[in-house]
Amino acid sequence: MYTYIMERTQIYLSRDQSTALDREAKRTGTTRSHLIREAIEARYGTSPDAKRVREALRVTAGLWSDRTETGQEYVERIRTGQRLLDLYPAAKDDEATNR
Repeated sequence: MYTYIMERTQIYLSRDQSTALDREAKRTGTTRSHLIREAIEARYGTSPDAKRVREALRVTAGLWSDRTETGQEYVERIRTGQRLLDLYPAAKDDEATNR
């Protein structure tokens, strides 16, 4: 299922190209249109999802390079609520006062 708008277009194919598409569509149980979209995506990388992933990777690459804790240590710290205390140290004092 596509989560973006499709645009209808017409293309001219040689007989060999058409035969190859039909053969592959039958073999894979998909449509000619789907095969053409896959070929375009593989060649030009035009999927909106692929663009978002590439951009996300670009802007986040190296984001944690200065961290010393492991991923497991980070998850455990988050689970214990330590992260909130790290972000809001005054909350620790408030919590002690309310006891």
